Amino acid sequence: MKVLLVFAHPEPRSLNGALRDVAIKELTAQGHEVLVSDLYASGWKSEVDRADFPSLAPDARFTPVRASGEAFAADALTDDVQAEIEKLLWADVLILQFPLWWYTMPAILKGWVDRVYAYGFAYGVGEHSDSHWGDRFGEGTLAGKRAMLLVTTGGWEEHYAARGVNGPIDDLLFPINHGILYYPGYDVLPPFVAYRVDRLDEAGFEATAERLRERMRTLATTPPIAYRRQNGGDYLIPSLQLRPGLDDPGVTGFALHLKGAAAAAPAQD
Repeated sequence: MKVLLVFAHPEPRSLNGALRDVAIKELTAQGHEVLVSDLYASGWKSEVDRADFPSLAPDARFTPVRASGEAFAADALTDDVQAEIEKLLWADVLILQFPLWWYTMPAILKGWVDRVYAYGFAYGVGEHSDSHWGDRFGEGTLAGKRAMLLVTTGGWEEHYAARGVNGPIDDLLFPINHGILYYPGYDVLPPFVAYRVDRLDEAGFEATAERLRERMRTLATTPPIAYRRQNGGDYLIPSLQLRPGLDDPGVTGFALHLKGAAAAAPAQD
């Protein structure tokens, strides 16, 4: 397979850097092709602004969605954005690797999504009708490909459990897994999460590294998170509300968008 790893940590000698190297080495040993987009090392520009759309008239009102769609349709996106889009089209698997900062991804990675997910490419795709509301949430440009998160956090695993003070890790990552990866069509694998990373000793690192190697060995066979497809019949269109009777007793919140109560808590590494 062809794998794109988007790496978002400012220190190459960090634990994240070490885990990135473990993942690349294992993927390569398995015969996969690997590309890495190192956002900090490349000086990735995070913010979306007029500079992203050089063909936009100087006196035109800047509407990011419209400018993005027009630039994508005209093949006029900036070179850095176009290069990342080509990588996404090339890759069979996307891995987003980052430390969990303030309960989400670092700003530089969010900026990568903001700029690379152009209108007409990652969203704004497909027809809207009484039975089909765009190609998204299980459909879209990137359908048929796989994606997963590789996340580190300083907190304990118990802190991110169902009764933990930080909230369940699956809920915290839902906006990324469901809203960024599943939205344009990816089959989203359960995330790989490393906890208490600031306290890992050599033995702890090796145990974490071995778990990661196993995940890299099973990229093609790990069952994806069982999200409901937007246009698969589970949602009313155009309200996009889950149809009555499809929710399991006691299931609320983000878990409503998973098929079956058993799927409400995807297995974690």
